[in-house]
Amino acid sequence: MVKHIVLFKFKEENKQENIKKAKELFEELGEILDELKHMEVGINFDTAQRATDMSIYTKFENIDGLHAYAVNPDHLKVVEFIKEVTEYTKVCDYYL
Repeated sequence: MVKHIVLFKFKEENKQENIKKAKELFEELGEILDELKHMEVGINFDTAQRATDMSIYTKFENIDGLHAYAVNPDHLKVVEFIKEVTEYTKVCDYYL
């Protein structure tokens, strides 16, 4: 099993609307992509300076599933939006 976690820090402009849209887009991916075995999308309620705004937690059967997800055209459309509305993202991938 492979776990993939991404943390997102959104730009201030239209922040709440963009967070909501990003959450919806990721949740749609969870419904249509077979390689995704589990997905959670969380909006952070902590306002500490070190906090990020949103996270995704996903599971894949293996590294090939993660790689297929990474290049999937539907996922790449979400990535394009994310790049426009975030300051940065951080990722952690690991085997379970």
